[in-house]
Amino acid sequence: MAILYDKNENIFHLKTNATSYVMQIIRDKYLSHLYWGRKVENYNNSRAIIWKDRGFAPNPDYTDRTFSLDTLPQEYPQTGNGDFRICAYSVRDENGSRISNLEYKSHKIIKGKNPLKGLPASFASEDEVQTLIIYMQDSVINLVVELEYNVFEKSNVITRNVRFTNKSSSPLTLTKMLSMSVDIREKEFDVITLYGAHNNERNIDRRSLKSGIIQIESTRGTSSPQQSPFMALARKNTDEDQGDVYAINFVYSGNFIACAQADAFENVRLQMGMNPLNGEWYLKPDETFQTPEVVMVYTYKGLNHMSHIFHDFYRNHLMRGKYVHKIRPILINNWEATFFDFNEQKLLNLAKKASDVGIEMFVLDDGWFGHRDSDDSSLGDWFVDKRKLPHGLSWLSDEIHKLGMKFGLWFEPEMISEDSELYKQHPDYVLHTEGRPYTIGRGQLVLDLSRKDVCDYVIKSVRDILNSAKIDYVKWDMNRHLTDVGSSTYLPCQQGEITHRYVLGLYYIMQTLTDEFPDILFESCSSGGGRFDAGMLYYMPQTWCSDNTDAVCRMKIQYATSFMFPPITMGAHVSVVPNQQTGRVTPLSTRGYVAMSGNFGYELDLNTLTDEEIEQVKEQIYLYKEIRETIQNGIFYRIKSPFEENIAQWNFVSNDGKNVVAFHFEILSQPAAPVKLLKLKGLDANAQYKNLSDGKIYGGDELMYSGISVPLKKQDFRSQCYRFYKI
Repeated sequence: MAILYDKNENIFHLKTNATSYVMQIIRDKYLSHLYWGRKVENYNNSRAIIWKDRGFAPNPDYTDRTFSLDTLPQEYPQTGNGDFRICAYSVRDENGSRISNLEYKSHKIIKGKNPLKGLPASFASEDEVQTLIIYMQDSVINLVVELEYNVFEKSNVITRNVRFTNKSSSPLTLTKMLSMSVDIREKEFDVITLYGAHNNERNIDRRSLKSGIIQIESTRGTSSPQQSPFMALARKNTDEDQGDVYAINFVYSGNFIACAQADAFENVRLQMGMNPLNGEWYLKPDETFQTPEVVMVYTYKGLNHMSHIFHDFYRNHLMRGKYVHKIRPILINNWEATFFDFNEQKLLNLAKKASDVGIEMFVLDDGWFGHRDSDDSSLGDWFVDKRKLPHGLSWLSDEIHKLGMKFGLWFEPEMISEDSELYKQHPDYVLHTEGRPYTIGRGQLVLDLSRKDVCDYVIKSVRDILNSAKIDYVKWDMNRHLTDVGSSTYLPCQQGEITHRYVLGLYYIMQTLTDEFPDILFESCSSGGGRFDAGMLYYMPQTWCSDNTDAVCRMKIQYATSFMFPPITMGAHVSVVPNQQTGRVTPLSTRGYVAMSGNFGYELDLNTLTDEEIEQVKEQIYLYKEIRETIQNGIFYRIKSPFEENIAQWNFVSNDGKNVVAFHFEILSQPAAPVKLLKLKGLDANAQYKNLSDGKIYGGDELMYSGISVPLKKQDFRSQCYRFYKI
C-alpha cells in the first residue's frame, strides 16, 4: 500500500517505489513532519523529535516549556500562536483577528484521486494513485482545512493541495492559502530557481541557503518569465547525475510564491502556493476554497533523474488529449517572414516553398483580423481582415491543405485594444478599477476574465473562427501582464479575488474550447515563454519556449526548461540571421540542431534563402523526421551546461533504448583549444551501438565512460550531431 497509518503511534507513512514521506500527530492534535527522502520500508520513529526548552519559544502548554510550535516541524503552520516562522495560511475573521490554530480531527485514505474543481490537476486510475485527506479545524472560528496528499507510487511523486471550508455563521477572509509546506530538519542545501525576463527566460540560479528566507514570486497575474513556479533544495554535492534533490512545481498559471526559510536551529521550511499579494478570498458560510496543486519530487540520483520524474509524470498524469504522445508536425510560422505586412499571395508563396522542402504545417500568425496593421489595434475583433485575405480563412486553409500541409492560426483572446469594435461596444469588458486610469501595455488592455459573460464572449468568438475553416493548430498568445486589477461586478470585499478569478476564467475558456475541438493541436504562448507552466500544459500540450530564437540563447533556455518539462512541450524554431533579438549570426546547422531538440519548425522567409541553404533545410527536415520519435517521446539527458561552460551537450534515448541522438555545441572558438569529449548518458553499458554516420561499432560503456572525441574546428557557434543504433 502507498499510504500506511499506525494508529498506535499516530504516524502516517506515504510510500512510493523510491521515497518515503512521514508525518505524526503530536499530542493528538498537532500534525508534525518527520521525514521526506529515500524510501524506508518501515518507519519506527528513528528520527524522533527531541524536545528542548528554547529561549523565546512560547508554549501552548504552560506546564511544558520544551514544547513550542516555534520549534515543532509542521505540515501546515498557522500564525499568531507561537510559531514565528513563515506561515502556510492566514485568515481574518469578522472582528479583525488574524490568529488561527489548526488541530487534527480525522483523516481518510481512499483509492484514486478526485479532480480539483475549476483547476488543472494531475490524474490517474485508482490503481495508480492513493489519496490521504487529513481534516484539521480551527474550532474558535469553525474553519475546516483539508490537507490532501496524492501518492503516485510508481511515478515517485506526491502531490498536495488544500481546501478551506467556512463552517461558521459569519464570513471569513482568507489572506494566505498556500498549497504545501514542509519542515525539513536539515539545512545544508543549495536553493535552485529559474529566473529571467522576456527573451531571456529560465536562467539557472543556484545559491546557498544559510539563514533567513530565499523567496521567489510572481505578482504579474501569470506565472511570468521573471520567475518560474519551481524551486528545488539540493545537497552541496548534487549535480546532474547524483545527490539529493527536493523539488516542487506549481500546477497554476497565475501569481505564485515559493520560499525556503532556514531557521535558527538549522531546519528548512519549504513552501509553495498562490501569492498572498492581491490573493485574498472572501469565504461565506458553508463555502469552500480550493487551492491549486503542487507536485513534489524527491530523488537521490541528481537533477537529471529529478527531470525524468517530472517529464514522465507530466506526460502520463497531467497532459491530456490526442497529441500528448503523438508526433508533432514540423511547421513554418509566417511572423518573422512577413510580420503584419502580408496578403494572400505572399502567404501562399511562402506555403508553397515550405511544402516543397517537406514542412508539414503552415501557421498564420498575428495580423489576419480586424484592421490590424500594428500591435495597437483590433484585439477582440475576431473577424477576418478582408483587405489582406479577401477570400477569407476557409479559402486560405483549403489552399494550404491542397499543398499537403496542415493549417494553423494565431489568437490573443485574453486581450482587447482600445482601437477595436469590441471596445466601442463593451468598454466595461476591460479589467480595471473604477476611478483609476488605464495602464497600457504593448498598446493593449486585458479582458476581465473574472466575468463569465466576458469568458463566454471569448469562447464564442474563437469558436466561430475555428468552425469557419479547417484549422489544425492554434497558437494561443498572451502578450501583457495584469494591471489595474479590479472588477465592478464584485463587491469591495471580493476585489482581492480578481487575479485568481481571472485565472479560473481562463481555465474555463480553455477547458471548453479544448473539449469542443479535440482534433486541434493547441500551443500556449505568452510573448514566448512568459507563461510556461504545468497549469497551461494541462490544456495545451506544448508551449512556445521563447520569442528569442537565437540559437545560443536557446541552448540555455531549453536546457533550463527541461528541469521540469520534456522536450515535446517546447516549441523551437529556426529563424533568420542576423537574429532579430540579439543580432548574432549563427550557422544554419547550429540553428537547426538547437531547434531539433524540441518541437521543430521555421520562422523565416524561405524564399530569401540561397539554393544551398534550401538544400540544407531539406536535409534538416529529413533528419528531424528520422529522429523526432526519439526527440519527442524519448528520454532526455543533460550532459554539459551552457550556463557553466563554453559548450552545451545533451542526448536523447528512445523508449526502447535502440536509438540515440546526441548534440554537441561549442559557443565560441578558442585559441589553443583543448579537445572536447562527449560522454553519452542513458545507454546500456553491456550493449553495442552502431554510429549511423560511419558504421563504426562502440560499446555502450565506451560511449558513456570513455566518450567521443569531438573534432576541432576554428568556428564560432559550431555544432555536431551524432546518431547511434543499438545492435
